[in-house]
Amino acid sequence: MSDSVLTDLQRSIRDGSMPTSLHDYLAVCLAFLRFVDSVHPTRIVSPSHHNYIFYQYTEAYGYRVTRPLNTNLFVESEATFRDMFERFVEFLATLGHFQNAVGEQENLRPYIDAREINKVIYTLQQSIGSISDSFDSPNQSRKRAGQLFEVLIKLVLQEVGLVCEPRTIKIPIPNYPDYIMSYELDLVFSHSQAIVTSETMFIHPYEIVGSVKTTSKDRIDKIFLDKYLLTKLLGRDIPVVAIFLHDVQRAVRGNNQFSVNSTFKSNHFLGYTVALNKLDGVYYVDPRPEMTASDRLREQVHDFQKFLVEDLWALSSRK
Repeated sequence: MSDSVLTDLQRSIRDGSMPTSLHDYLAVCLAFLRFVDSVHPTRIVSPSHHNYIFYQYTEAYGYRVTRPLNTNLFVESEATFRDMFERFVEFLATLGHFQNAVGEQENLRPYIDAREINKVIYTLQQSIGSISDSFDSPNQSRKRAGQLFEVLIKLVLQEVGLVCEPRTIKIPIPNYPDYIMSYELDLVFSHSQAIVTSETMFIHPYEIVGSVKTTSKDRIDKIFLDKYLLTKLLGRDIPVVAIFLHDVQRAVRGNNQFSVNSTFKSNHFLGYTVALNKLDGVYYVDPRPEMTASDRLREQVHDFQKFLVEDLWALSSRK
């Protein structure tokens, strides 16, 4: 398998069409894992965080380097990941059936305790991210990876039986009838079909707004502000959750070009919580250690598996 396969992989995620199933993501992911196994791009272990690695592509792709990949979550074996994905899809079907009672099913405890859910989501998305890191334009890379992460989370929520779609709403500003504020919401989801009427004002009481981003860097303030403004303009509490992939980036320290830095701004997060409002949930596929070390953060920040298995059902059934 030659470097030309990477060109094919680039094409598979660069075209304008979006994946329509989780198996579309699987196909790209397995192709990337086969590429890594056969072409052997340089595998670099971060000297600052040994559980993070980078792949460096060949001269044909400008020796570009991928984003940091957490080997505690990123599955490098194609065969291992294929099996893990099939277990994940089977579990989603079961989760859709049992919903908030899934934790009471003894036969499912081994799967839940194995914590494979975060690994599957992380490997699917970071395979796409690593391919996009081979593009000439970093902006093109980040934008496309972000779009595909939103679609991935949407497909997962639809797989467990939720109604889930992006939505653009246009909210009149009170006392200024000629002014309208337009909001593009990453995802709006509910446990059952919620019919939006003039009485419910754009978002039904059973619906949850989900902000889905690959990282909170330069975005966390907007999410807090979105909840504050939506609640203020619509005249009732609008539940908003944030779902992030990670909060790490490659950093240069002295002669070391492969350090890993956290991009999570804990003081900003707590400041927005106090000054504006708490979000109704903040979830990471790859949470940072400092999020569990702080009592204040541990109350609000959890991993994606907890969202999917537990919190999702409580949120989507409340009124």
